[in-house]
Amino acid sequence: MNMKGFPTIFLFICFVLVFTNCFMVEADTCKPSGKLRGKKPPPGKCNKGHDSDCCQEGKFYNTYTCSPPVSSHTKATLTLNGFGPKEDGGGPCECDNNYHKDSELIVALLTGWFNKKKGCMNYINIHGNRKTVKAKVVDECDSTVGCDDEHVYQPPCANNIVDASDAVWDALGVYGDKRGEMEIYWSDA
Repeated sequence: MNMKGFPTIFLFICFVLVFTNCFMVEADTCKPSGKLRGKKPPPGKCNKGHDSDCCQEGKFYNTYTCSPPVSSHTKATLTLNGFGPKEDGGGPCECDNNYHKDSELIVALLTGWFNKKKGCMNYINIHGNRKTVKAKVVDECDSTVGCDDEHVYQPPCANNIVDASDAVWDALGVYGDKRGEMEIYWSDA
C-alpha cells in the first residue's frame, strides 16, 4: 500500500469539509423571525416609485430581526430607493431625521446590518457591475415591520437588502430600466 499521498489526500478532505461547513453555517444564521399579514393600502397611500411593491391584502410576508453575517465581502441585493419627501422611502431617514437628495451617494441598510443605528453615517463600499462605490448609511431598510402608513404600505425588506439612491446606481454605471435589483457585495469602507 502506497502511503506517500495519504497526508495530501487527508488534508484535502479536511479542507473540503471545513469549507463546506462554513457555507452551511452562514446560510443558516438568519431565518425568518415571524410573519406579517399584508393590509390593503388606502387609495393613493402606496408609493410605487422605483418599482416598489405594495402590500397585498392577506398575503404573509417574512420578517427578520437578523441579517446575514457581515464580512469583507458581504453578498446582498441592491435595490433602488428614494430618500426625499413623498418618495418610496417613507419618512425622514433614521440617522439624522432628514430627507436626502437622490444625487447623494447614500444607502439604507437592512435592520440587522443597521444594528440599532450603529451603522449610522458610516460609509460602506458597494461592489457591483465591475465598479466600487463608497456610500453613506443614512437609513434602515426595515425587515421587522411594514404594510403600514409609516412604511408607505410596502412589505418588510428581505433579509439581504441594501437600498440605494439613484446616485449610487449612476456611479455603478447602471441606468434607466436596468435598475431595480442587482446582486452586489459590500464591505465597511
